[in-house]
Amino acid sequence: MDTIFAEATPPGRGGVSVVRLSGPKARATLESLAGPVATPRLAALRALRDGEDLIDRALVLWFEEGHSFTGEEVAELHLHGAPVIANRLAQALLSRGLRRAEAGEFSKRAFLNGRMDLAEAEGLADLLSAETEAQRKLAMRATEGELGRKADELRAKLVRAGALIEASIDFADEEVPEEVPPEALDLIAAVRADIRLMLAGYPATERLRQGYVVAIVGPPNAGKSTLLNRIGQRDIALVSEVAGTTRDILELHTDLRGLPVTFLDTAGLRESSDPVEAMGVARGLQRAAEADLRIHLTVDGIADAATAGDIVVRAKADLGRGEGISISGLTGEGVAELLDLVYDRLRVRAADTGLVGHKRQAEALQRALSALEVDHDMAPEFLAEALRQGAQALAMMVGRVGAEDYLDEIFSSFCIGK
Repeated sequence: MDTIFAEATPPGRGGVSVVRLSGPKARATLESLAGPVATPRLAALRALRDGEDLIDRALVLWFEEGHSFTGEEVAELHLHGAPVIANRLAQALLSRGLRRAEAGEFSKRAFLNGRMDLAEAEGLADLLSAETEAQRKLAMRATEGELGRKADELRAKLVRAGALIEASIDFADEEVPEEVPPEALDLIAAVRADIRLMLAGYPATERLRQGYVVAIVGPPNAGKSTLLNRIGQRDIALVSEVAGTTRDILELHTDLRGLPVTFLDTAGLRESSDPVEAMGVARGLQRAAEADLRIHLTVDGIADAATAGDIVVRAKADLGRGEGISISGLTGEGVAELLDLVYDRLRVRAADTGLVGHKRQAEALQRALSALEVDHDMAPEFLAEALRQGAQALAMMVGRVGAEDYLDEIFSSFCIGK
């Protein structure tokens, strides 16, 4: 196994640059630069030398095999944060036979060495890309191994059920308690119920991971672009009295009290002989239909295209109020109340999140459920095989088996040094 290294901190100038080593030569390489470091997990200030060249004075420490993030020998060097220092250290490490780590290779080694399961690795990737508090909390649940523990719990029930059924096969001619088959069927039913519950939470969890989309729709000059600018508190969209100014979709990514929300400013809804504007309207309608929520801006409080759950507001309240919700993107009147309403609608969806937030995980659960949709009158031999297939699908969900096809896809999304 190669010994790898990478900067664990963002490249560039900063207060501190942390370089991480992992592999069988990590401690020996550290000692070749800094001298003996006998005590693990104890930071020491050392001069780093490559021959006669003093590279830097740095805090160094190492972790023994089996007690590190990767499960291998790991060393860390905390340098002054000048790129030239990190580059000089990299030269010294390369000359000692180490190689630069690939994206996500430290985490990949942690998985291969049993320090985390595949669901925890996916949670770590989500944590690194989290932009809001709700996403952080969701990712932390995954990194703590909740899904893996649940999968193991369900597999244990299937193993128990399988053992009971195998006993009924192996000792069919001997005295076997009559309650064994009912107990096995009860265990299978309990696992099926848990899987259905986990799958039910997948859509909400996946949406929170990806972020919610809220489309602002309405006729030309209803104030959609002005509202987008007011929400973003900056000039994002061009505002003009000329109808049809907005033709392409403009996006505003924002943190709405911990929820990741993208607001869309779409082209004004009207028939147009201008082919470019017509394409913009069609594209806006499509994105609005796919959005999690739509805000209909109207001049009279009536939106014929609104569907159940949409928010209908009367725009340009600065020119006079009507019945229902009224806002003014120009003055900000009513915008805070509108955002309260958007947050309340999305918060309800976020409350339905569960442990399963990735398509790969949901597909594995669905395979397990399909295997367990068995007929109670099925022959014991076939029932036992169905349980084995269900248990294998659960094991694949968290990478206990069959993870090879997913490793590159998952870990390539990590940054270098993680």
